[in-house]
Amino acid sequence: MLDLLGGFIAELRTAGLPVSLGEHVDAARALESIDLGDRELFRAALRATLVKRGEHLAAFDRLFTLYFAPRLATPEPEPDDEPHVTAATTTRAPAGGQSSGELRDEMLAAMMANDGAGLQAGARQAVDRYAGIEKGRPVGAAYYLYRTLRHLDVDGLASELEAAFTPENASPLEARLAHDQAVEAIDGLRDALEQEILSQLVDDRGVEAMAEATRRPLPEDVDVMQANREELANLEKALVPLGRKLAARLAQKRRKRRRGPVDVRRTIRESLSTGGVPLDIRFRPPHPVKPDIVVMADMSGSVASFARFTLLLVHALNDEFTRVRSFVFVDGVDEVSHLFEACDDPTEAADRIANEANMVVADGHSDYGRVVEQFADRYLATLQPRSTLLILGDARNNYHLARSEAFAAITRRVKRVYWLNPEPQGYWRSGDSVLGEYAPYCDDVLECRTLRQLETFVMGLS
Repeated sequence: MLDLLGGFIAELRTAGLPVSLGEHVDAARALESIDLGDRELFRAALRATLVKRGEHLAAFDRLFTLYFAPRLATPEPEPDDEPHVTAATTTRAPAGGQSSGELRDEMLAAMMANDGAGLQAGARQAVDRYAGIEKGRPVGAAYYLYRTLRHLDVDGLASELEAAFTPENASPLEARLAHDQAVEAIDGLRDALEQEILSQLVDDRGVEAMAEATRRPLPEDVDVMQANREELANLEKALVPLGRKLAARLAQKRRKRRRGPVDVRRTIRESLSTGGVPLDIRFRPPHPVKPDIVVMADMSGSVASFARFTLLLVHALNDEFTRVRSFVFVDGVDEVSHLFEACDDPTEAADRIANEANMVVADGHSDYGRVVEQFADRYLATLQPRSTLLILGDARNNYHLARSEAFAAITRRVKRVYWLNPEPQGYWRSGDSVLGEYAPYCDDVLECRTLRQLETFVMGLS
């Protein structure tokens, strides 16, 4: 068991979950105090000791299913029996003992009665009958799950469950509760089927191979530029708790700054008692200053998703900055700070930007040269010497002029300039990129493709 636990924790770390050595020891000690035959208690003990963030639970549950799913047990042959090859070499019952309608009715009854054991037994028979798992064939679990659900008519099951859970003359609230109960039951069916499929695939291919094949990045490690619709939705959900966490950490970081600049007069005064040798250095009280942030975000093409998430996170931390001014651009630039000020929900403001911001003035293709020149003409005088300028974009200029002299004039008006580029660093100076002309005027140019990288950058701003 300890070897299996060690492999499980190693895979958690590979997937990106932060599991320390102390937490590994805590998990091992917790298993000494529980009944290992109680699967749910076993899962809860490992969750409590190894998972610290809610968004990591999905990765934990997926790997738990792989490493600790019930295994198929092959019976030992009798001494006098001749060995022979047969399809039914496991202790599971054959799936052909009942009709498809009877199996479906039994699973429906198990879901209505919330019978977990009955549902798992039905899922085992359904997978044996409908999934068509072929040994050695490199097919993912999703394909086998789709085949099984299609044969079970999952939409029909959902309708029957909802009808069964809805009382006569139901109120709108009761109807909604019945719908939610049916959805929860169908989710339980999916989980039971997926667990059974993964169990059979693990027996065929091995747990390490299946863990590698089903490995998915954590939400904070998803490449925003390559994310699909579901991943983008999960990223947007993760921004709110991430913003709260970063705000608390930034505030704590400022409170811990106990030292200001050296107080020369007090230091000299204290040194009189030691013959003029300044052994005891005195400092002035600290005066932590919140940074003033100016954001310029490229909203063209696929870069827009990266800029959107960065704008949302920056405005989620609005209280931790003296002021936040936001500008968006494509081949023209427009200030959108008022949209964030007018909306309590930053997501709503980000949605309004696409419809209301005047960021296209020519052909709608990125033109960084035109943008920096226009920005310098309109807003240069409003920039403050204590401001930090963040530029979000890939610097793809469609072979237009870079006009780096206008960019240089902008950078001279602010305290710091950071360029956050969502492209891999190896692409920065290829093709129509003008980053090489702007980079000398920046304090730093950073690859920023994931929420984890964005979080690291924001924590360094204060």
